[in-house]
Amino acid sequence: MRFTNDSLDQYLKNRFGLDEGKVHLNTIINPDGSIPQINQNKVVISLINIEKETLRPFYSHNQKLSNGQFSDVNPSEKYNLDILLTSNFDDYDETLKFLNSAIQFFQVNNVMDSNTSSVFPSELTKLEYEIEKISYHEMHNLWSAMGAKYQPSVIYKVRLITIQANETEGFVTAVNQTSNTVES
Repeated sequence: MRFTNDSLDQYLKNRFGLDEGKVHLNTIINPDGSIPQINQNKVVISLINIEKETLRPFYSHNQKLSNGQFSDVNPSEKYNLDILLTSNFDDYDETLKFLNSAIQFFQVNNVMDSNTSSVFPSELTKLEYEIEKISYHEMHNLWSAMGAKYQPSVIYKVRLITIQANETEGFVTAVNQTSNTVES
């Protein structure tokens, strides 16, 4: 999420010739129900859902080591993140201008990886951004569940965040020879 925040912030700084950052990673509402002051005049990125990717190909538990043995590790898990981008400016025209530019950023950068960014996190292979189509009622329910008043916003799904602890559970010896004898 930090990479997404920093990339969008740099895009907006460049686009509007800003010295100060305009993107902030934060919640929309504090636990006490108040609005965070730090969100004022910012585009706020909030994590609203984490979903485990269940459709996946067969994953092997074994990884070959340089000595010919195999390491038994749990397969990596893939997750999708739903992020809410909220434009929160004193001036409504500024609100819409920054929301529009944020949407343009994700339209241009719908896939990001080490080929598209020199500062792409080494622990990730790529990030795919896809706008979530939700109805007025679903958006209303989301804002109500957060206990906040609606602000111009859009939801993006960030696809396939891979998590792999790389902790070995055991070692398996490689099969070096086979037998062709058949017993009757």
